Amino acid sequence: MIALAAPRAAHAATPVIPAGRLPGVSLRAQALNTAKLRALWLLGGFAAVASVALLRIASLGLDGQAPEHASLEDALLPPRGEITDRNGAPLARAFPAYALRFNPAAMGDSGAPLVRDPETIAKELKAIFPDIDEARMARRLASGKAGYLRRRILPEEANKVFALGEIALEIPRETDRYYPQGSLAAHVLGYVAETKERTGGQIGMERVLEERLTHPVKRGEPVALSIDVRVQGALEDELRRGMLATNAIGAAGIVLDVDTGEIMALASLPDFDPNAVPASGSVNVTNRVTNGVYELGSTFKPLTVAAAIDAGVVRDLGRQWNAAPVPVGRRTIKDSHDMGASLNVPQALVHSSNTVTARVADELGADKMRRAMMDLGMDSPPFIELPARSKPLWPKGNWSRVTNMTVGFGHGLAVTPLHLASAYAAMVNGGIWRPSTLMKLAPADVPRGRRVFKESTSSRMRQLLRMISLYGTGRSADSPGYRVGGKTGSAEKAGRGGYNKTSLVSSFAAAFPMDAPRYVVVVVVDEPKGTIASSFQRTAAFTSAPIVGKLVPRIGPILGVQPDETRDVDISDLKYLVGDAE
Repeated sequence: MIALAAPRAAHAATPVIPAGRLPGVSLRAQALNTAKLRALWLLGGFAAVASVALLRIASLGLDGQAPEHASLEDALLPPRGEITDRNGAPLARAFPAYALRFNPAAMGDSGAPLVRDPETIAKELKAIFPDIDEARMARRLASGKAGYLRRRILPEEANKVFALGEIALEIPRETDRYYPQGSLAAHVLGYVAETKERTGGQIGMERVLEERLTHPVKRGEPVALSIDVRVQGALEDELRRGMLATNAIGAAGIVLDVDTGEIMALASLPDFDPNAVPASGSVNVTNRVTNGVYELGSTFKPLTVAAAIDAGVVRDLGRQWNAAPVPVGRRTIKDSHDMGASLNVPQALVHSSNTVTARVADELGADKMRRAMMDLGMDSPPFIELPARSKPLWPKGNWSRVTNMTVGFGHGLAVTPLHLASAYAAMVNGGIWRPSTLMKLAPADVPRGRRVFKESTSSRMRQLLRMISLYGTGRSADSPGYRVGGKTGSAEKAGRGGYNKTSLVSSFAAAFPMDAPRYVVVVVVDEPKGTIASSFQRTAAFTSAPIVGKLVPRIGPILGVQPDETRDVDISDLKYLVGDAE
């Protein structure tokens, strides 16, 4: 019997192809194709987004203009530009902040805006913000009137308000004006207000630079002021110490570059914190440097002598001048104490003689004295960018003989401390008066100024000012190695019915180093009292001059003036004239 073999398959079994896979394509190739396809889709998406962005930018930049609500500058730049000191240290800048706003419509219906009663919410807000008036806040919430409750709150305070669960208490994020140095240079900077009554920069450079700081393009570039925060800090510190030590009601100080007119520091006390200005406005905003006018007493005597030397009235410094009381009209001009029968000009400055200075002014003549004061800008508001500038109390009409004499020793004409600083700068820098400025100047931008004294007069005055600090009333301002020269001034305040003998303004005007003057420093203390710190004296030799004596060693190295006791202005041809002044 023949066994039959099993029939052979006509062809090999056909494999099963999984769904979605193409015949003849490997698993690896399929995965690669899928990856490529996804990459193409991703690139296409990026290209579409980029195209839309480019078209948007092109539309915004069309004709160089952009709709205000959608400009690229508004999106990228802070709403208000930054202010810095001369070295780039920030003084005022935009700062992200939170506010607290009441929005009665936040619930979206006509029901009560608050979940709980206004009194309860006001009490809880009082716990977060202890300084608020709880009853007033409750009335505000009950009124249903929308508006800001606080314009600046801290992040932790915002979290606590959010935790109250009241939708009507909104916490919008805003950009606030922030002053990182606190109250430093407050009278220079001013502040920014955002209230219904006032908006924008208020007083100071914030107001002066309003247009620049809010310009669509220019606000992106910081504005550099002339001040140096290090010098400003030292001035405010020493000024505050001196004011408190003498129980004075106020003080003012300025440090001025004699060759450029740039103000390196300017301080007025008491001051304020621009970060914490109430809606009603800040107190203590009066700037005593530019807005306070004073009779600055004997600090005018060197200016009188300089005018007399310039006019040829004083040629021989060894000439003896009558030092006896001066009868003029119904008045008699006297010295604070007996200084002898006669004095030469160096002695008159060293000992601060009213009588000799009055006679020098009398010989100079009222017309020339008046012209000299006008050349120094004493008849107009001080030259500076700040809006708060007071006009001097200038004697009207032609000056009488008595007016001329009294102005000669600093009475009868009231000016600001800045007037005095600019005048002293001209007196020691070679005779050129320049306007002062709070803007940092490039060398090419320094004004040429105008000549008010001869170079030879300026050279002589540097000698005389140095002698006052070495041998006279300015000794307490002399700082070893810094060659300080200057003059004290103490004047009773003028009031109704005459001068008030209990109210004194003490001042000291100085320059350093006197062999090559770089800076003028003026300090004014308003109504100092006789205290232990001032040896129970109110005059400038015990109140204002010591402030300068402590300040100069602090700011000298910062300003590039190093102490050097091997150098000084040469006074060898005049020293013998002051005799035993030492």
